[in-house]
Amino acid sequence: MFIRIVKMRFQEDKIEAFLENFEQIKHKIRGFEGNQFLELYQDKNDNRIFFTYSFWETEAHLEKYRHSELFNEVWTYTKAMFSDKPEAWSVDKVASLP
Repeated sequence: MFIRIVKMRFQEDKIEAFLENFEQIKHKIRGFEGNQFLELYQDKNDNRIFFTYSFWETEAHLEKYRHSELFNEVWTYTKAMFSDKPEAWSVDKVASLP
């Protein structure tokens, strides 16, 4: 499994538009080949900061998504609303406690 975490900070007046768009496209992302899990988090102290947390079967599946028409549409729309450069991490799960 391949885990990807992306941190995004939005312009305050763009948050609602981002959330509306995410609501419309989240099932497409989740349904993309190789995606096993997708969540969106919002920071408790700064409502402009969001994180996506996604599980992919392999790094190749994430790369296929990142080179897809779907990603191009999502990212082109989303990045125009950022107030800072996004950050991304690829991580391995070390422990999980249900």
